[in-house]
Amino acid sequence: MHEIIETVSDAGVAKASGSLRRLFVLGILAGVYIAFASEASNMAAFNLLADPATYGLGRCLAGAIFPGGLMLVVIAGGELFTGNVMMLLPLARRKINLAGLLWNWCVVYCGNFVGSIFIAYLIVHSGQLNGGSSLLGGMTIKIATAKCSLTFFQAFALGILCNWLVCLAVWMAMAAKDVQGKILAIFFPIWLFITSGFEHSIANMYYIPAGLMSKSNPAWLEASKLSAEALAPLTWTNFFYANLLPVTLGNIIGGGIFVALAYGYALKGVASSR
Repeated sequence: MHEIIETVSDAGVAKASGSLRRLFVLGILAGVYIAFASEASNMAAFNLLADPATYGLGRCLAGAIFPGGLMLVVIAGGELFTGNVMMLLPLARRKINLAGLLWNWCVVYCGNFVGSIFIAYLIVHSGQLNGGSSLLGGMTIKIATAKCSLTFFQAFALGILCNWLVCLAVWMAMAAKDVQGKILAIFFPIWLFITSGFEHSIANMYYIPAGLMSKSNPAWLEASKLSAEALAPLTWTNFFYANLLPVTLGNIIGGGIFVALAYGYALKGVASSR
């Protein structure tokens, strides 16, 4: 466990001093990978999610697909904001300063956003959402609307729960000695988070913009079976302020405090470098 603390801290030091080009490009790639996982999980489970009798099974199937996104980030390489919240550990150990942490977070977050929006645009305009007689497009709108309909505290709490599991997946993957071990370490915590329906800020950069873009398609809008009143929360303003803001704050606490700082404090990793 102490080895993981040192690995997380050393990785944070490198991340805090990363160049704009490196962080932004790798941030875009990570956003793309998470968006791939998001759209694929929707494709696999949309018909099951549409029926209350099979909703849980649909969540389970979506959860089995989604881990591929984080596997691509960890194994192929990428800078993902929700994993980088664990940089709070080297900050607490005084191995990096606040400016370096905020530099990384801001550049990577923007890169993640660009990558996610790019894939959302391509998916919407590729015609893929015509699948299942437009039911996939309808479900894309329904998922985005549900996320924008959460209260601030609901989104915040679901963000904590999500990134607690995501950062545990990354934490365990750092302990693995080979690719197979990293895959297993990532799969089960991510399966838990998607099956549970928790909120991931970077995944939502795909889910919600894809739904917002899909609203302009009459066939997909009809397939959603949502009234104008029900659709009202699905706006760009609500995306940023009612979902992305509270979910991001929750993600920081879930991964940064309840994983990185919790283990660092329990094992005296926080204090060891002071």
